[in-house]
Amino acid sequence: MAVDQEKDISKFMISFNKPVSGFNELEYIKNVIENQKFSGDGEFNKKCSSWLEKNTGTKKAFLSPSGTHSLEMIAILAGIKPGDEIIMPSFTFSSTANAFILRGAKIVFVDIRPDTMNIDEKKIEAAISPNTKAIVPMHYGGVACEMDTIMQISRKHNLLIIEDAAQCILAKYKGKALGTIGDFGCFSFHESKNIHCGEGGAILINNKNYIKRAEIIREKGTDRSQFMRGEIDKYTWRDCGSSFLLSEINAAFLFSQLENAKDIISSRMKAWDLYYNGLKGLEEKGLLGLPFIPIGCEHNAHIFYIKLKDWNERDGLMAYLKEKGVNTVFHYIPLHNSPYGVNNCCFSGNDEYTTKESEKLLRLPMFYGISENQIMEVIKKIHEYFKSFANYI
Repeated sequence: MAVDQEKDISKFMISFNKPVSGFNELEYIKNVIENQKFSGDGEFNKKCSSWLEKNTGTKKAFLSPSGTHSLEMIAILAGIKPGDEIIMPSFTFSSTANAFILRGAKIVFVDIRPDTMNIDEKKIEAAISPNTKAIVPMHYGGVACEMDTIMQISRKHNLLIIEDAAQCILAKYKGKALGTIGDFGCFSFHESKNIHCGEGGAILINNKNYIKRAEIIREKGTDRSQFMRGEIDKYTWRDCGSSFLLSEINAAFLFSQLENAKDIISSRMKAWDLYYNGLKGLEEKGLLGLPFIPIGCEHNAHIFYIKLKDWNERDGLMAYLKEKGVNTVFHYIPLHNSPYGVNNCCFSGNDEYTTKESEKLLRLPMFYGISENQIMEVIKKIHEYFKSFANYI
């Protein structure tokens, strides 16, 4: 993440992000306290899981303490072991890779498409070896990867597909919810996401053959869930696992958000459209680039970014907006350029776009409740920055 995102934002007139709240969170948390059931798999955990299953079509959804935990549990469930190779984009968060590194796997990075910032589906097959176990497409900003091609590759080579859909709640690809197309998917409910509970996540299991084992892995490797349902008279250690349950207080907060998810995303979509229409003229003049949404993709307005000519111009605009009270951030430092990635991972083929395109990208303020006036002010300041450029007129 951009370093500036972690700094004090109180000095900004327009913040980059404000976590959404103000629905029924307090009422539901009070309910948890009154019922004295605080650990995972309580009433609100079940309500959230049911909501996710109903609204995504996944065969089974389990809440977890974070999107990171979701990926780590999936790595165990998928049987990832030392020597396995996992293909993914380098333009992603460290959690996408860490989950498999922790199981002893080798990460093989593939270049991205410059239009969507997603993994380039045309370069995946060249990265496959006899040791390849899975492909991990990360849907950047809630905009889908080219999943038809990726699924064809997976079937041809008998590979698992693990969708990193951390940013993708209610986003779709050709009518299917992101996170439900491959064998497994995950969501993040970190406070930076559209829908959140401070820290939280979800595991989406789309192959029913994995559901029973998943329930055991998430309960420290025991069959405690069956015991709690009265299906067995005692529970015991059955498999490797860890504590992958979300606390009931977080689930209560999350359920209030899920109840309002469609309204939250609708509001963000209006903000996204305002940015797009207000900056389209600058794109037409060749001064910046705007997000590209491929046909068949329904995004969720998680991110609105612009692309500048290079990192120098990006930093110049970022500094200008900061001076004017607007907090903007860039995003991931590509993992293959990071200290750990350089020494422990490999890049298949050439880095034609990953580094170059990531250095151009600047994320604009986007949150539930951002006003039209605030958005128009950001647009105005960006236009002001470019007025001195020869091709502005």
